[in-house]
Amino acid sequence: MSTNLRAIYLQDHLAGATAGHELAKRAAASNSDTELGEFLRRLEREIAEDFQSLLDVMDELGVRPDPIKRSLAWGAEKVGRLKPNGRLLGYSPLSRVVELEGLHVGISGKLSLWQLLETTSGAEISSADLGELIARAQRQLGGLEPHRMAAAQEAFATWPAASG
Repeated sequence: MSTNLRAIYLQDHLAGATAGHELAKRAAASNSDTELGEFLRRLEREIAEDFQSLLDVMDELGVRPDPIKRSLAWGAEKVGRLKPNGRLLGYSPLSRVVELEGLHVGISGKLSLWQLLETTSGAEISSADLGELIARAQRQLGGLEPHRMAAAQEAFATWPAASG
């Protein structure tokens, strides 16, 4: 992978990781006194560790974070909170579904990042155990999935049956 293209790729993933970490913190806070909240607090800590691993890898590869991309991603996550959720004010079951789907997308992207780095740059990276980061992302997805499905069941239980 061209060094310049690799830098852009890593900077883009760091921007996504910034938004993902903010989303994980928000989701954990919104579900704080539940089993889901406990899972999300653990997930948020792991996402913070993964974020630091990405920074370490970038540093090792001589790639500097792009503060503009990170700021835009941070702001985009905040603006995303304004999305209608079926309630005039407050948190709704749809909010939970959208947050968990956002985390699913983010973790899937992170998994792809670690896999790509292992394939293309693994010999250059000693600051992170890419195999363990891949396994952790897979565990995160596996742990998230039952919560995501339960949230969808709760949110959409009142949908009318499809006609026709």
